[in-house]
Amino acid sequence: MAVGAPTPRDPVPVPATRGWVAELRALLAWRRVSHRLRRALRSALVTFVVLSLTLWLMPGVRSTDVFDTLGLVVLVAVVGAVLRPLLLAGVVAIGGWGAMLLGVVAQVTIIAVALELDPAQRVSGFPGVVLAAILAVIFAAILDWMADSGSDATFVQEAQRLMRGVRRRESGRRLFTLRRTYPGTEPGMLVVQLDGVAEPVLRWAVRAGNLPTIGTWLRSGSHTMRGWHTGLPSTTPAAQAGILHGASQQIPAFRWYEKDVGRLMVANRPRDAAVVETRLSDGRGLLADGGVSIGNAFSGDATINLLTVSHAALPGRSARGWAAFMASPYGFTRALVLGVAEVLTELHQARLQRRRNLLPRVSRSGAFLALRPASMLLRDVNVSLVAEQMARGAPVIYCDLVDYDEVAHHAGPARPESMRQLENLDRMLGALERLAPEAARRYHLVVLSDHGQSQGATFRQRYGETLSRVVDRIAATPVDEPESPAELEVTQEPEFPKGPVAPLLVVSSGNLALLYLTQHPQRLEREAIEQAYPNLIAGLAAHPGIGLVVVADTDGPVAVGGEGSHRLRDGRVEGVDPLLAYGPRARADLLRHQESAHLGDLVLISAVDPVTKEVAAFEELVGSHGGLGGWQTDAVLVHPADWPVRPDALAGPDGVHRQLVAWLDMLGLRAANASIPVRTPEAPTPEEGPAPEEGPAPDETPAPDEGPARVPRSSNSPATVNPGSPVGSPGGNPLPQAAGHDGAPTRLSRSRQA
Repeated sequence: MAVGAPTPRDPVPVPATRGWVAELRALLAWRRVSHRLRRALRSALVTFVVLSLTLWLMPGVRSTDVFDTLGLVVLVAVVGAVLRPLLLAGVVAIGGWGAMLLGVVAQVTIIAVALELDPAQRVSGFPGVVLAAILAVIFAAILDWMADSGSDATFVQEAQRLMRGVRRRESGRRLFTLRRTYPGTEPGMLVVQLDGVAEPVLRWAVRAGNLPTIGTWLRSGSHTMRGWHTGLPSTTPAAQAGILHGASQQIPAFRWYEKDVGRLMVANRPRDAAVVETRLSDGRGLLADGGVSIGNAFSGDATINLLTVSHAALPGRSARGWAAFMASPYGFTRALVLGVAEVLTELHQARLQRRRNLLPRVSRSGAFLALRPASMLLRDVNVSLVAEQMARGAPVIYCDLVDYDEVAHHAGPARPESMRQLENLDRMLGALERLAPEAARRYHLVVLSDHGQSQGATFRQRYGETLSRVVDRIAATPVDEPESPAELEVTQEPEFPKGPVAPLLVVSSGNLALLYLTQHPQRLEREAIEQAYPNLIAGLAAHPGIGLVVVADTDGPVAVGGEGSHRLRDGRVEGVDPLLAYGPRARADLLRHQESAHLGDLVLISAVDPVTKEVAAFEELVGSHGGLGGWQTDAVLVHPADWPVRPDALAGPDGVHRQLVAWLDMLGLRAANASIPVRTPEAPTPEEGPAPEEGPAPDETPAPDEGPARVPRSSNSPATVNPGSPVGSPGGNPLPQAAGHDGAPTRLSRSRQA
């Protein structure tokens, strides 16, 4: 950090308090007045067009007089000014699902009351009034989106208004005041998780110029990008157990079977997530000391949990961001209308895949049609909740955005529709930049992913049968297996397994599968399994779609392949090494995974193509994660370039947890007597070390040997967020940075400009 530059904990001077005359003069400044006039004119114009179109479409409406319509525009504005605060108060009071319902009703009610009070009485009868109001709300959402050129400008303005109101209430000021709220001076940290985004995908999108927000940070040198290795399992629950609690070994997969209680655990099932969190929590998680969890699997010991699976409940009365989003015409109603457009877009894109015969591909109908708009709605809700908590001054906020991950599962991780979702997430980061001046703290923004995704035709598509059918054929015994993908089981098979469990149970998570011998209360070693089912291990290892069968043995766990085996503890190989296709980290990943709780008697990982790195998911997903192979273990971390990085920061989710806690300590956001929890080391690292699977791209220069590069900065280069500036706003050094395959930052060529 350059001499004279502020450190993350340096206070920022607070603007001097001005008298009411100066505040009034600022309020009436031409720039602010003209901005308000433009907004009012736009709102009136949109309302006029919407009402004209609605009345033209309504049957039996004779009069379409322009002056009558202008009068109705004024009436809508007056009714909205009177009713909207009352309806917002009702939404706040109800909270939860009631807020969602009342939020839609609120917009329809305002239009309906205005139509009832219309002196021209052009729409008569209750059904006609309601129909006209619904049409008007739909047209308004579409027209506003078109007026913003598909951006989120209006949505951001509503969030800014929410933040100003929250800060006035938090400061004890009266609701209407001439005094402005100034940006906060105390530091805070906002962590945004881009679910399922692999480091190579993000780096490629930045270089293509498709992510202007992240790209600007990297090119300016305000932030740097690093890859980090997730290890096994490469799933959101395991990653968040590590990142938020430092205890990733408590979760062996997205779903698993617990022999001691005879129960299938699914990490996105609220009752199961709540049980798991009791095993993870030591009271000193990442979000302890006043933090906020938004949209995550686990809480990280947060004080406030919003849309967190382990604390299953919709936000209640205290979450004003939830209520404001539901009541605003630019919030829930807009999201519903645009959600319908997402469904139509999805149907069109799926049809294009079929017509062009794009392979691999899977069915994109059914539940996925609902998942896509739901993810978009959840993204907007999460940003509203983040805005509220930034206004309240939460010291650390962790939010998970899942849009990309959901689309990539069915479309493919690098397909155009998936990259479009990544661009939308970049826009959300830009929105958070614009919201930063309204925050009660000087937030530093950290962006990370929890895992990547690997593409490939599914196991069933390649071999014409499911994994459970293969096990059944080899073992000649009944086998149970959930039919739904792991992330949908919570809704499609909530009570699986029903009745007595079959002797063999296969539980898949991407291209990772756990096989349990359910009639034995403890995990069996190889000899016992071969006594019960003599051909099972050899038969599975010989299957062309199964690359690894990992089993406990007297000399430690061993990975068995079709033409050889690899003893994980001492690295002894017999025949052809089955780990070669999985990269140099595979041995350490598998050895560490063997220490996980409730692991299957056998751990299966699909074969991986050594050239394309494609995998064969045991679920019907073209983009998958959970096991090894491809980009699914290549996560990303984007952070302020001047922040120090611990040597073990890139060693799995637990290492990322330790790094984030160290940064919180640096910012003074951890309790004085708190320290990083000491946990069991992750696993012995094989002698070959964490070498990259492939060399740097041709246009990259390898990072220097002295460790992570620090970007030279001028004294005004904002490694921290200055008041009135966006979160992590770029400046200073113009040299961009991106990550090499080994996770160390490398400079991008000036000629390529990222």
